[in-house]
Amino acid sequence: MLIHPQFNPIAVSLGPLKVHWYGLTYLVAFTLFYLLASRRVNTPFFAERGWTRQRIEDLLFYGVLGVVLGGRLGYVFFYKPGYYLSHPAEIFAVWQGGMSFHGGLLGVMAAIAVYAWQHRKPFFEIADLVIPCIPVGLAAGRIGNFINGELWGRQAPVDLPWAMVFPQSGVDIPRHPSQLYQFGLEGLLLFALLWWYARTTRKQGAVTGAFLLGYGVFRFIAEYFREPDSFLGLLAFNMSMGQWLCVPMIVLGALLWVLATKKDAFRPKDRKA
Repeated sequence: MLIHPQFNPIAVSLGPLKVHWYGLTYLVAFTLFYLLASRRVNTPFFAERGWTRQRIEDLLFYGVLGVVLGGRLGYVFFYKPGYYLSHPAEIFAVWQGGMSFHGGLLGVMAAIAVYAWQHRKPFFEIADLVIPCIPVGLAAGRIGNFINGELWGRQAPVDLPWAMVFPQSGVDIPRHPSQLYQFGLEGLLLFALLWWYARTTRKQGAVTGAFLLGYGVFRFIAEYFREPDSFLGLLAFNMSMGQWLCVPMIVLGALLWVLATKKDAFRPKDRKA
């Protein structure tokens, strides 16, 4: 069996200033997003619609707010509503940990909606532009989880070559390194599929639908190897909270993809002069 390396969560310490690895993974995520999105705006479809790097920089600002605020509020209301209703002062104590991908996704969608309204852009034009750039950021976040030794997996067979003991769990049993599973599925594989799918012009909403469907399926699978949150355990039908949150993603993603590709429901009509 392997033993988790027990990384120091602090990457750089300069006097009272301490920079954590997890914080650096967020920086890497936003940097990769900017580089990839800057490449996508150079494609004819988006260039013809006035997209530039400057617009990506503006959109990134909205996105960062959406990720942080949505991720935190999602964790508060999806996972520990009772606790935070009793301790409202801790809701924005993000340094204590606790972020939700599903909440972050809702925050990003809200940020896109605000940007679309302010700049009079179709929502799905913006979403389809940025969606393929998101999975690499998710991959960076899972590396941060692994470095911190958090969100460890369920018990694994002792003969599994890559089974790993996470001392942070308090029980020295072999576990699945589920953070790395999610790194591979929701991060690298999803990025490769979406980047390939979005390499040619698609009808508006199709790329967004593909992301929701793909992430929902991959996360649902990965949750079978991830230890459920101790304060929640498994819920109805022996499904974790993460799996239940993926169900509407899968349904919505499939519906959106079908509507976008079959009926072209989200392509804005040409306006008459």
